[in-house]
Order: sequence, then structure tokens, then C-alpha cells
Amino acid sequence: MPSSAGCPHPVPGGIVVGMTVRRVLAVLLGIVVVLVGGLAVWDGSPDLDPRRELLPGIALDLRTAETVRGPIEYDLSGTGGPVVLSVHAGLGGADQGRLFASRLTGFRILSPSRPGYLGTPLGSGRRTVEEQADLLVALLDALGIERAGVFAASAGSPVAYMLAARHPDRVWGLVSVGGVSLADPDASPSSRGRTLFLNLFGQKLAKLTATVSLETIVRGTLDETSTFTEEQKAQRVAYILGTPGVRDFFAASFATTFPYEKRLPGTANDARQRRTLSIPFERIRAPALIVHGTRDGDVPFADGRHAAGAIRGARHLWLTDDDHLGFWLGPGAGAAQRTASDFLHAAAAEQARGS
Repeated sequence: MPSSAGCPHPVPGGIVVGMTVRRVLAVLLGIVVVLVGGLAVWDGSPDLDPRRELLPGIALDLRTAETVRGPIEYDLSGTGGPVVLSVHAGLGGADQGRLFASRLTGFRILSPSRPGYLGTPLGSGRRTVEEQADLLVALLDALGIERAGVFAASAGSPVAYMLAARHPDRVWGLVSVGGVSLADPDASPSSRGRTLFLNLFGQKLAKLTATVSLETIVRGTLDETSTFTEEQKAQRVAYILGTPGVRDFFAASFATTFPYEKRLPGTANDARQRRTLSIPFERIRAPALIVHGTRDGDVPFADGRHAAGAIRGARHLWLTDDDHLGFWLGPGAGAAQRTASDFLHAAAAEQARGS
């Protein structure tokens, strides 16, 4: 995402609270006194019910598996079809992973919270990309799942890549959307603007702003997730707000960043791991599809090109003139999601024939 010269580069996330102070104050101008007094007494607590509904028809059933590598929180949805493991982005968790993979059809979706996110503790032996990949294999073992497809987004992609490289016999297919693949020595957990909102008061302010003006949140998010021109940004804002299903998906995704304090340890760890990231792409044998927007302002397009070129036989889907979230929120999202679903179904069928 954009950053000032000399400033650390923030770790990529999913839906990010990337609004600026200027935008927030503009929309709340005239109710400042009410805002300050109201925030002091308003609860504004996020819904952390382990069986909460993210969108109509998309409900969680969060559980914790005790594995040989320690506890890990997860959601497993669906009753039929191959298992796809959804590896969530920064400031996410099992809820975000479940939501982001919900557009894939015909699969059971296994969505864990990576270490430092929601109900999965961040401790020794669970921090590095390699250790996180091994933890996901331990989860598959605990659930009796021999092999799985992998769907990853943004800051979750390094773990997915490492899983496919370290445990090629456990992965039958891989899709990465807007995924990190290159080291960034300057990676930090958050941009300057976003950092202002990563406390209790900031959370309340962000949620109240979304209630008063979702447009402010959408514009602020696009400031960080895209390199759109002002005209392109205005068109995308109008599309998101004017398309009911897309608007609802954006709002649901925004909700999966709360509460920050249960997601920040993992987000900070992602930034630390990215500074020295090194993935042995040459060891990945699973069929791979790399999806990336050419105007991604969060994870540079170069990361997508690097992964697509480094994985033997990888296919790519470049989302022309689209941003970090175009796979879910752009006008071409439906076609992109069908391409990803078809790719995974073909990979699953191929592994079934070979087994």
C-alpha cells in the first residue's frame, strides 16, 4: 500500500481500515461533541460469538483442535466435496478466511486462525512461515484430512506457499490472491494512518464512521489497496456502494478486522516474517494459480509476477486495472471467482485420478 518515502511498508491485510484522519473528521464534522461523549460510553463491541453469521447463509462454527504443535482455532464448513484450506490475510482470522473463500463453490472450506489471530495463540515454535505451515499440516492430521487444496490471500500466501513447498504430498492445488511472495526489509504491521485507529477509541471511531458513512470507509480502504486514479477510485466506490451483494460483502469483510487487539499479534508477526522472507518455490509441485491485480496498492503486482514465474507450470490470472480486493469487490469478481473454483475442481479431479 502507498507509504511516504522512508516510512516502513505496512504488512498487507484483507479489508483494511485505511481511512485518513482528514476523511474521518470531514464526515463527522458538526457532531464532534456528540461523538466524543458518545464514544466514551458506547460499547461498540464486535460480535465474537463462535457461531456468528458473517452474511446470510455464511455462519461460523469455531472450534479448537489440539494438535501435536499446539492448539489452533478453525472453522470447517460444508458437507461434501474436496477440502480447501483457506489461509487468511493480515488483520484477519478464521472468520475472514471463511468469508474470503465463500465464493468458491462445491468445496468444504477449512478456515483456521493463524498464530496470533483470534483464538490461536502466538508462541514459540509457531512464529515463522515454516512453523505456521507445519501447524496447518498438524491441523489436517488432527482432523483426519489427508490432502487439501489451498486458497490464500495477501499476507497469508507466504504460509500457503511454504505449506505446498514443505509438504507437497498434502497439497493437491493452490490458489493465491494478491499474495506476498517477496521479502520487504521495511515491512511494518501498519501504515501511519491505520495505526491511529488500532486502539479501543480508534475501533469505536472506525465502527461509528462506518455506520454514519460507509462511503468514507470504502474510500479510505481504496487509498491503501489500490493505485487507482481519482476517477477510477470514484467509479469503484460507486460500484461497491451501489451493488447490494458487493456492499454487503465489503461491510462483512470490514467487520472481520475487529477487535484489533485479537488480530494485532499475528499481524505484527507477519511483518517480522516478511522482512526476511525466502520461499523455496522450486519445491512446489501442486498445480498453482496466481491471481493479482495490476493496480494493487497493498501487495505490489511484482509479487504476483514473481510467484507465477517461480512456480513450475503455474498459471496466472492478472486482474487488469484492478486492486488488492478486486477478486471480491470488482466488477469482474464473479468471473475471477469462477476461474479459481474451476481451477481447484480440475486440480482435485486430477489428484483423484492419480490416487
